[in-house]
Order: sequence, then C-alpha cells, then structure tokens
Amino acid sequence: MTTSNRGLNTAPAVLVLEDGRTFRGRAYGAVGETFGEAVFSTGMTGYQETLTDPSYHRQVVVMTAPHVGNTGVNDEDPESKRIWVAGYVVRDPARVPSNWRSRRTLDEELAAQGVVGISAIDTRALTRHLRERGAMRVGIFSGEAIADEAALLAKVRAVPQMKGADLSGEVATTERYVVPAIGTKKFTVAAVDLGIKGMTPHRMAERGIEVHVLPANATVEDVYAVNPDGVFFSNGPGDPATADHPVSVMRAVLERGTPLFGICFGNQILGRALGFGTYKLKYGHRGINQPVQDRTTGKVEVTAHNHGFAVDAPLDGPSDTPYGRVEVSHVCLNDNVVEGLQLLDRPAFSVQYHPEAAAGPHDAAYLFDRFVSLMEGQRA
Repeated sequence: MTTSNRGLNTAPAVLVLEDGRTFRGRAYGAVGETFGEAVFSTGMTGYQETLTDPSYHRQVVVMTAPHVGNTGVNDEDPESKRIWVAGYVVRDPARVPSNWRSRRTLDEELAAQGVVGISAIDTRALTRHLRERGAMRVGIFSGEAIADEAALLAKVRAVPQMKGADLSGEVATTERYVVPAIGTKKFTVAAVDLGIKGMTPHRMAERGIEVHVLPANATVEDVYAVNPDGVFFSNGPGDPATADHPVSVMRAVLERGTPLFGICFGNQILGRALGFGTYKLKYGHRGINQPVQDRTTGKVEVTAHNHGFAVDAPLDGPSDTPYGRVEVSHVCLNDNVVEGLQLLDRPAFSVQYHPEAAAGPHDAAYLFDRFVSLMEGQRA
C-alpha cells in the first residue's frame, strides 16, 4: 500500500471491485492505493472499534450508515494499538466532529495511520451489489493515475483471496502480557491471542479473572505454564481452515478437561477441533444489530458480529465427537448460521459473535458469567 497524508481533501478516488464494477468519489484519509476484501458493516455507531478490530485485517470496510465520523476519534475506545482495516468506504463523512471526548477528526486519524479511503459514493448501491454477488476483492485508488480502469482492475485481481488466508499470526501479540483482575483475583485464564480485542480481557478482569494473553503460536506447554483455571481462544482474521496449530492446542485442552471458552475465530477453532468443517459465507455478518437465539434458554439477543466464515455443524440435536456430545447452542435468526457450540460432557463452549460488545449491544455479556460458572464448577 502506498500513501501520502493530506488530511481532508477533494482529490479524486475510485473503488474497483474484482468483477469490474467501479464507483468514483473523493479521497478520504490517506491518498494512494490499497487492496483487500470488500465487506460491509451495518453498525450505525462504533466506527472506532470497528477500525481497530484486528479481525478486519486485509478487509476494506463499507459503512452502510450514510453519515460517519460525527463523534471524531478519541483515545479511549480503540480495541487495539492501531487501525487494522485495509481501507474505508463512507458516503457522507462529517465535516466537523462534535463530541466532548473527540481529540481529532476521523479523516485525520485515517491519514495519520496511512489508511486509504473513499467518500461520496453510493454505499447503498455498493452494499446491495456485495449482498447479491458476495464479498470480493477490491482496490481503492486516489490521487494521480486513476483513469486507466483496466490496469486498476488487473491489480485488484492479482490480490490474494481471503479464502485460504492464514492471518492470525500477523495481528497477534508477539510477547505474553497480563491483564490483572479488577478487585479480588478469583481465577487465572490463559487467552490465546488470534486477534484479540482489548475489551475481551477487560470483561474477564471485571469478573475477577487475571488474563495471561499468549501469542497465536503458543504451545500447550505455554498455556499450562500459567496454571490456568480456564483457557480462552479469541477472535481473529483469516480462514479457519488454515489454523491447524490453534486446533491442535485446543484439542489438547479438551483432552485435559480444562474449562474452555472461544469467541468468533475461537468458535471456528472449536468446530474444527470437534471434527466439523468450516465454510465461507457469501457476504458474512458484520455490525452490531445481528439477532441470535440462545437455544439453551430460548432468549433472543441483539449482538455484535464480525465474521466471514462459519462452522458447518448440524442444527438438529447433539452430535457425537471424540470429546463427547456437542450441540449448537446459538443460531443466527437471519440465516440459521451456527453461532455457538456447547459440549455436553466437558466444560467447553464457544460463540461466533462478540459478547464483549465494543461497541454495544450488551445482551450477550452473560457469556462471560457462563465461563466463570464453568471454572467455579471445575474448582468445586
């Protein structure tokens, strides 16, 4: 990706999809070129959390909400130390932010971090196109030399696809770190970082859990070196079919019977560890308004999602696995995609969505309490 920071400007820009459709608009953020998988997010707020979610690595995010940037950028809400999206697409960016916590404009932040974006395009038409044709490779080009669309299309089609991409090691921590419990320490959890969001260990810390965050390449020995009461596998980018190492580590955890919780990529890892396959969704689930039913209680939750792959597990009744019976605990009410797995004979479960809820909603926060209950039961 080549960039030059210019702040808010009217430089011409063009978005080119791999099927040849183009959208012309204005540069937003850094000026240059960038490539990735075009996906759309349906959240009307929380753009700062979206931008800094490592699961968006190598993806160009299209915001379906037309007006973006009105609350600016602050120093409290990032989910990681940098913006991870490969590119950003908005229709009507705010000219002046208005929020008491704002420190700078979204355009300034994108430019400062070298993120190429585009504004003033019909994001509704683009979203409809992606829903009909599916998520696909895309390029955003701004500044000089954007007239030759055939040459730009050739560049887009030369970019690797998301299917088959092994990306968690590119976003995970390289060094172990500890998030201390808030108040009295009750448990120790080893968290395998596959692209973890900052709010996740915080939610556990709120419940008296000391979280040891480990690199994606952590071994079974690394996990148990912290003497954990439970093991957690995080969200992350890429194709779960490539995640052989995390799958092997999770199988070792299942063998030992240690309480286990997985979120998003962690749900797909659990699916693979149990013997299920995974597959790529047509356009994925991304946003903070996705309806999910907890089949163990019948309760419907509005939840935060960011995933383009899913677990291929049967919805009708428990399935037998090498680690006992497992059932689909949660399902998306829009399309019946598997949104959670629960083992019936071992203390392990996972969900495909984001109960840490940054940004919102908080319907699924109880899942961290479920994890605590598993560790309490194991200790008893």
